[in-house]
Amino acid sequence: MTDLMRYAAALEGAGDKSLPPVEKWHPEHCGEIDIVIKRDGTWFHEGTPIGRAKLVRLFSTVLRREGDDFFLVTPVEKMEITVEDAPFVAVLMRVEGKGPDRTLVFTTNVGDEVAAGPDHPIDFRNDPETGDDAPYVEVRAGLEARIARAVFYELVELGETREIEGEEVFGVASGGAFFPFGAASDVYA
Repeated sequence: MTDLMRYAAALEGAGDKSLPPVEKWHPEHCGEIDIVIKRDGTWFHEGTPIGRAKLVRLFSTVLRREGDDFFLVTPVEKMEITVEDAPFVAVLMRVEGKGPDRTLVFTTNVGDEVAAGPDHPIDFRNDPETGDDAPYVEVRAGLEARIARAVFYELVELGETREIEGEEVFGVASGGAFFPFGAASDVYA
C-alpha cells in the first residue's frame, strides 16, 4: 500500500491527464486491500467513503481487470480490491454529430470520457439487484461503466427500431455501430 500511496501522490503532483500504462506493469500480487467500489460508484477504504475526488480519480487510473477480479496496480505492487458491479458509472452523455455520423460520448463519475462505438460497446445484462437488464459501456481494457438511470432515459429517447436477422429490435446507434436494447415488441409493449 505504501508504494500505491506514493505513486498516487506523484500522479497528483504531476497534473498529467494521460493514463498510466497499467497493461505493461506485471508486478507480483501483494494481497488484498480493503477498498470497495460500491454499485453507485462510491469508493470506500476500510468502510469509510474516500472523500477526496482527486484521490479516487488517481486510483481509478491504476485500476486493472483480470477476469472477474480487479486490482490497483503500480510498477511494483498489485493489490486486489472489491467491485460490487462495474467500477464506474456513466453520469453524463452528450451527442456529437447527426445521422450515421452520430457518436454518443459518456462521462464517468471519475472523469473518463468514452465514445460508444465498436471499440467501446454498449451492452445490456441482467442487474442482480433489480432483475432488469441494465446498460453498460466499456471504458477501457475490460473496465465498464454502468449507465446511470437518468442517462439511460436520454439514451432511450435516441433509440430507433431496426430489423436484424428478420427481427425488429430497438436500440441506439453510435460511432458507426448499432447496440440493440431488445426486441422492439418488448420495448413497445
